[in-house]
Amino acid sequence: MLPTLLALLIAKCPETVPVSNTRYPELTVRGTPREMGRQLGEAAGEQIRGFCDIALERVNRTLQISRASAMRVAAASIPIVEQYAPEQLEELRGMSESSGVSVEDLMLLQVRNQLQADAAGGCTSLSLAAQGSLGRIVAQNWDNDPALDPFTLVLTRRPTHRPAFTTITQAGLLAYIGFNELGMGLCLNSLPAPSRRLGVPHYCLVRRMYEVGTLTEIVAILDAVDRVIPANIMLSTADGPADLEVTIDNVCVLQDPQSVLHTNHCLHPRLDTINKQFPELIRSRPRLERISKLLEISMAQTGVIELAQIEAALRDHEDHPHSLCRHANADGPHGFWETVFSVIIEPETRQMQITRGTPCNHPYETYRMGN
Repeated sequence: MLPTLLALLIAKCPETVPVSNTRYPELTVRGTPREMGRQLGEAAGEQIRGFCDIALERVNRTLQISRASAMRVAAASIPIVEQYAPEQLEELRGMSESSGVSVEDLMLLQVRNQLQADAAGGCTSLSLAAQGSLGRIVAQNWDNDPALDPFTLVLTRRPTHRPAFTTITQAGLLAYIGFNELGMGLCLNSLPAPSRRLGVPHYCLVRRMYEVGTLTEIVAILDAVDRVIPANIMLSTADGPADLEVTIDNVCVLQDPQSVLHTNHCLHPRLDTINKQFPELIRSRPRLERISKLLEISMAQTGVIELAQIEAALRDHEDHPHSLCRHANADGPHGFWETVFSVIIEPETRQMQITRGTPCNHPYETYRMGN
């Protein structure tokens, strides 16, 4: 039964650390794009400046690129964004005015994953249909660089004439993991595959997704542009659990009425050849097998999957430190990655459960859409 499963997981945990500072900062901005940018820059200027200061340095831990080369990509992306989504560039301009960071440096934050294809991290994600006492769920462990924690916040944007949405994000990004008031929830995983340097930045596409609520609309947003990086997008919408394996050439949809699970390799048959071309990212296949097994056990025990069972699975330490709850290890070049946060999104009730740090030794805290 579930208590036994929890006891086994706790027994596998490394030494726990004292819990402190367990919540991320929360912020709500509203109004026109420029107004929201100014508000964000005023309230989170320190985090934005800090993120800009280390962004390229952290990229260079896994890929060497000069600042001059990186800034050329950022500068060339500004007119692309202005043509694709001028309101998004307006927000960056407002942010620049109040934070003291140049628009070019803010654009570098948006395009840094065009410098390296795995900047979104090596995450484990899932989407579940409503069952038991729970509504629809989309969740993930965000395995990435722990140096990004100080620049992370839970941000609600309430734009004029567009749906409100809430994300857990690094300060300065146009969009990241979260949900909107239309009942759409979204998680992001890396997908090793071919990329290119220029095109519509990925975070600009994610921002557009928060303006809609259906799977069909999201696929249309992705299909309409030249994409620059591969990405995996785990979704919860009224259309049911879905996962999008997105490459620069294809948008492949994986659907199931009850659940969809994903790590960091392609599952769609059309993309199978990509797996043979790119090395597996932080033991993707064993993680997928493990999360599948844990949820199957939970379903067999109780007939439904409840919130505590999802939390227990995301805390799992089988194959520690390369586990679902990941810890730093000697593997290169991503051995320093760990589960920076774990997030369980309940889009219908407009809330998220988030740990600030590895879920094995940090509590899930509730965050709701800001007023």
